[in-house]
Amino acid sequence: MAKSDGIRILQGLLVFGNVVIGMCGIALTAECIFFVSDPHGLYPLLEATENDDIYAAAWIGIFVGFALFVLSILGIIGVIKSNKTLLLVYIILMLITYAFEMASCITAATHRDFLTPNLFLKQMLERYKKSEPDNNNDKWMIDGVTDTWDRIMVQNQCCGVHGPSDWQEYTSAFRTTHNDADYPWPRNCCVLDDQGSPTSLDGCKLGVPGYYNSNGCYDAISGPVNTQAWGVAWFGFAILCWTFFVLLGTMFFWIRID
Repeated sequence: MAKSDGIRILQGLLVFGNVVIGMCGIALTAECIFFVSDPHGLYPLLEATENDDIYAAAWIGIFVGFALFVLSILGIIGVIKSNKTLLLVYIILMLITYAFEMASCITAATHRDFLTPNLFLKQMLERYKKSEPDNNNDKWMIDGVTDTWDRIMVQNQCCGVHGPSDWQEYTSAFRTTHNDADYPWPRNCCVLDDQGSPTSLDGCKLGVPGYYNSNGCYDAISGPVNTQAWGVAWFGFAILCWTFFVLLGTMFFWIRID
């Protein structure tokens, strides 16, 4: 009698555990879809740095989230019916999904460390308003980088990665086609009026405080990416911890089924 009661309690705990896994799977899928939808429009910059594996981790997260939801249903059915075949399939598929989610979490957690200021500075200097693309793919990246930087500098009232000095201290594709006297930095570094024109073009070109944006854009770029990457990584790790104990309980339950 005590053994039967213990198994029933374990069944209830496993059903509850799988309900939580299913809900977490839906939440993980939603979070990763939000990430890959690129709400901040920063993907062209990451693609240009050839370090967009964070987005790959999010795509894996979408698959894993859906798989966890489906497998949680399978697990609940298998536990309620005490069906060894269903539970064996559940355990095997859950272990495979577990491995994928672990890869996604590690990728998201580690690759954010590569998003340094120098990484974005390099692609900005090389591709921003580059006049002679090497090929069609390079042209597409140049257009994406240029449009994204223009938008970021206007929206966040910033200039370059570290500040306007980026355009003065380093050789850039922008400098090869724009005279230093007329364009010490891009026009979008100037303080703009409601019509999108510099409030004082001469003041901006001369670097008069109040007429140009002196702060860099790195925080505006790295902040959203790092926040979303940490969300994908640590929420995924939390799911893995919970799933680990549910899997252990399921394996023990499978052994005890007659």
